[in-house]
Amino acid sequence: MIFNKAAAPQQSGLPIILSVPVRPLAGLTKKEDNSMNELIGRVFSFEKHVYPNQNTLYNKLATEGQSPKALMISCADSRIVPEHIMQAEPGDLFVCRNAGNIVPPHASNLGGVTATVEYAVMVLGVRDIIVCGHSDCGAMKALATEADLSAMPNVGAWLRHSHAAQKVCKDNYPHDLTAAEKLRNMALENVVLQLSHLRTHPSVASGIARGEIALHGWYVDIHAGQVLGLDGETGRFTPLREDEHLPVALPHARRLAGDVLLAEAAE
Repeated sequence: MIFNKAAAPQQSGLPIILSVPVRPLAGLTKKEDNSMNELIGRVFSFEKHVYPNQNTLYNKLATEGQSPKALMISCADSRIVPEHIMQAEPGDLFVCRNAGNIVPPHASNLGGVTATVEYAVMVLGVRDIIVCGHSDCGAMKALATEADLSAMPNVGAWLRHSHAAQKVCKDNYPHDLTAAEKLRNMALENVVLQLSHLRTHPSVASGIARGEIALHGWYVDIHAGQVLGLDGETGRFTPLREDEHLPVALPHARRLAGDVLLAEAAE
């Protein structure tokens, strides 16, 4: 099968993919075969065009290691690509994606999100953590409509980490909202909830106390191509504007409840 010309993702100046011969994949329909071969063709384009053009950057990352500017916890939805949204280069972002951009509260049981957060903070020294929700989220839609998830028990169990957001929406918003309004509110409240869960993680809590970690809550409106940010002072989401102050859920600032001077004197 011949991979025809197709545009690569509009990121980092990726070139148009050239015609590349791709062997048909067994067991797939013609449509599935074409779709998978298109993706494989992009791998070839990366090897032949993207990597050579960014060889210096990749060599530096391979030699010196990574120092990402932020940890971004986003939804696994294929329409939400953190690196694309932020126009990030390799090495800029440490990314964790899952259904519903969920951060389970810290507990004794291990989990991929917990391990990722801990590694990002304690090893990579990340100073900014972003929880990013989005419009038309399937996970949030299941919560907003109270969908029957008995056929998907693992999904149902995972979404229990968002039940508090579901309760907030059910008890505090008008009941006559449209389905779209309910879904939007659910996604926004879920971002707020997951940020609160982040603060239960010891590495994050300690970093916040030292003033070394800031938390950001974002919401991507796919239809409008717009990103909203949570303003921690007002509790509201506002559009990110290039010429305006960036809304931050919890800015960098030392946060200790006790009297530091007395504690230091006691030592």
